[in-house]
Amino acid sequence: MVHSAPSPRSGGGIVSVLAVAGIVGSLMQTLVVPLIGELPRLLRASAADTSWVITVTLLVGAVATPVIGKLGDLYGKRTMMLVCSVPLIAGSVVCALSGSLIPMIAGRGLQGLGVGMIPLGVSALRDLLPPQRVGPASALMSSSMGIGGALGLPISAAVAEYADWRVLFWGSAALSVLVAVLIWLLVPATPTAAARGRLDLVGALGLGAALVCLLLGVSKGGDWGWSSGTTLGLLGGAVVLALLWALWELRVRDPLVDLRTTARPQVLLTNVASILVGFAMYAQSLVLMQILQLPAALGHGLGQSMLAAGLWMAPSGLMMMAVSSLGARLSAARGPKTSLFVGALVIAAGYGAALGLMGWSWGLMIAGCVGSAGVGLAYGAMPALIMGAVPRSETASANSFNTLMRSIGTSVCAAVVGVVLAQLTVTVGGHTLPSETGFRTALLIGCGVALAAALVTLTLPKPTPAAAPAPAPAETPAPVPIPEPVAGPVPAALDAARSAALGPWEDAFRSPDPAPEGRHQPRPAQPVETGVLSLAERDELLWLRRENAELRRELDVLMRGAGVWLKNLADDKAG
Repeated sequence: MVHSAPSPRSGGGIVSVLAVAGIVGSLMQTLVVPLIGELPRLLRASAADTSWVITVTLLVGAVATPVIGKLGDLYGKRTMMLVCSVPLIAGSVVCALSGSLIPMIAGRGLQGLGVGMIPLGVSALRDLLPPQRVGPASALMSSSMGIGGALGLPISAAVAEYADWRVLFWGSAALSVLVAVLIWLLVPATPTAAARGRLDLVGALGLGAALVCLLLGVSKGGDWGWSSGTTLGLLGGAVVLALLWALWELRVRDPLVDLRTTARPQVLLTNVASILVGFAMYAQSLVLMQILQLPAALGHGLGQSMLAAGLWMAPSGLMMMAVSSLGARLSAARGPKTSLFVGALVIAAGYGAALGLMGWSWGLMIAGCVGSAGVGLAYGAMPALIMGAVPRSETASANSFNTLMRSIGTSVCAAVVGVVLAQLTVTVGGHTLPSETGFRTALLIGCGVALAAALVTLTLPKPTPAAAPAPAPAETPAPVPIPEPVAGPVPAALDAARSAALGPWEDAFRSPDPAPEGRHQPRPAQPVETGVLSLAERDELLWLRRENAELRRELDVLMRGAGVWLKNLADDKAG
């Protein structure tokens, strides 16, 4: 499939709008984190019940993301981004007007649908931008998932500390309206002709049920008890439902997720690495924020206020944004596999820095920036690896599934780190708090997971090289001399006969313009609809055109010589 030319509107404005949409969508996940301690009082409910204000956003986002991605392939990414903005606005308004638990949970559930904007935006870039701009733009768009989460903490903390908490949700509603208007005005429609079929409702319900069981069991296992019947039942049910869902997806005609495509080594291993990178990213956020806010009297706390802790962590979000362009250049020069591998190692280095600089706020800020730089490199490489291995008609659903894998990584991380910090504690003044050993253990686990992601990346298959172009001849033969034409008129019949003889040859070998469709088009190395020729394919095509021109020139010389000979022969007979 030849990459269509972008519309006049497709430029820097498209990238900026889609990046802002991704940041706003991911911002919803950390919007209420600074309010966790105040939610029981504000909503007149228990702490266990108000924790659903955060959990429901994660659940809805995880369940809806693959469904939204499939709908984006069927009906257009721009259309589905506009559709996602509607519940995002409505959920923000509902939360701003809420005074009790149930409306707040409903509004936060609606806000969870905004996470689907990120994979839709990444996939839309492939349809709307010239090939040379897709890599940097996809890296920035993919990194917006972490950028929104990092920047959301200090912004939310400042608003929560110095203004009414409802301002958070009115502000998110205003941002959502702005994003919807910008998408409507600046983002062109994306093609849908390549995607056929219908939404697999049974597959959507099955995947949703499996994810709900898994994420509920993981996120609430610490509160309910990991050996409780509820937790074990949910985790066991998730396994059974996932197996039944996989069997259904392999048999249905239009699956929600094409498991055969997902099972390709490049896609499968990228998704495994995404789970591990998502785990490593979230572990650092959980640990560093708690160390900053714990009382200094503990010996391992830094005694920072909620706002100050958020500000110390704000540079990490900016670092992630700055590194995305560097990661795109690295991917262009060395391939996205290299960017993912380097990113995982940099995340591990960030954990090492945190272990050595736990006693200083500035040290944790540096460690957070290093880790975020690695996350930016890794997140920017994932869409390139995914889109390089799937057809164009499946980019939205494949990227959505990859986003789901990252969400599963963060959910599992929250559970694991929660268990570690709950088991390794100290008691001070009647309060049980995480110990320094607990924090160091959590940091070591995060470092180990990041190194595991690097090892998984090494197993990614190398891109299959295109067929090498045939070698050019060592020495070009000298051109055949052309006899000078003899003066005199050429008989009309002879001229017509020569034109009739030469015409087909000239038409067959004339190639001043690019070869027409279907002629001399090299076969891609793998059946992937990228719309872009690789360097080897481009060299092969240029070589074919040179050979074509050389053959045409030699044949033209031969025919012109024959024509002159015929003309001379005719002149002799006429004389």
